[in-house]
Amino acid sequence: MDNFYKTLELERSATGDEIKTNYRRLAMKWHPDRNEGSKEAEEKFKAISEAYSVLSDADQRAAYDARLEAWESGAPDP
Repeated sequence: MDNFYKTLELERSATGDEIKTNYRRLAMKWHPDRNEGSKEAEEKFKAISEAYSVLSDADQRAAYDARLEAWESGAPDP
């Protein structure tokens, strides 16, 4: 399971504004147009976008946090 907080370089206690700020900073850094031909940049940009889409929505973030806690405690990844 990917840790979206690590992907966006955040603590789990991050606010909505912190999530948005880090997403924008990382999206600019890894945007494929700024890194022409880089597969690494393309993959990182996709991961950053996915993490932001989940963490920026309160309901999705709550569900993700519950899954993350279960995963960290040793439960199998669904």
